[in-house]
Amino acid sequence: MSDTNSGDSHTASTEYNNSSSTIGRVAQNSIFEQFARAGFIGSGIVHLIIGYIAIRLALGGAGGTADQSGAMAELANKPGGGVALWIGVVVFAAMGMWRLVEAVLGSSSRPDSESTLSQVFDRIKAFSLAAVYLAFAFSAWGFARGIGISSSSQSTGFTARLMQSGAGSVALVVGALVIIAIGGYHVYKGASQNFLEDLEGSTSDLVRRLGTIGYIAKGLAIAAIGVLVILAVSQSAPDKSSGLDGALKTLGAQPYGVALLVIAGIGIITYGLYSFAMARSAKM
Repeated sequence: MSDTNSGDSHTASTEYNNSSSTIGRVAQNSIFEQFARAGFIGSGIVHLIIGYIAIRLALGGAGGTADQSGAMAELANKPGGGVALWIGVVVFAAMGMWRLVEAVLGSSSRPDSESTLSQVFDRIKAFSLAAVYLAFAFSAWGFARGIGISSSSQSTGFTARLMQSGAGSVALVVGALVIIAIGGYHVYKGASQNFLEDLEGSTSDLVRRLGTIGYIAKGLAIAAIGVLVILAVSQSAPDKSSGLDGALKTLGAQPYGVALLVIAGIGIITYGLYSFAMARSAKM
């Protein structure tokens, strides 16, 4: 009986290793890698547009939603925007799949000597990035087909549904604290310049400055989203939880809000520019 179980276990292990090896070979394919790297360019363009919308709102220009859906809606209304969105679907999906491979198999660019805790953290981070890029791909797919939905309205609706129960409210607060922690990590990564570990070869002063400012700006914006979720729960006002768009518009409503919103927009644009550097130099 034990021999049978041992044989089954060995077979399952062999099948898993073969499957992992196949996935790994696909991930290391140079063409697939180029599509995945293009995901950084797509992300950079999205951040540039979000920053532009934030600055436009601060200066009293035409309205818009300062988040990923707003950026894609803006792009969809431009000549050739539909084609760009379909390209975005492909490159965002490729990057999402790449990050999923990292989450399952680990990163080939990380040393094997890393502690178990570091490896677990890297895999969680890879899975989180996979979720972000796949969400980008889904959003781009919707707007390319002309049926895109605002991220802020989705966020508000989701929050309202969860707030109908005590357990849902607790889950929202826990999720908000996780979001704030992620934002704090981005700020730390920018301030400490740990992001340089993600890049290959020597790095110019310009790239270091873009990464530092970009990560700090994005981290503060992410943390603000978490703070708004907590406020929404504490005040039973789900409309306050409207994602990045709500965070930026709340910032603009504060004293000196115009200046603060312009600074936030510039910071997000800076992260977008840094994304272009990642497309060329990120370890994959």
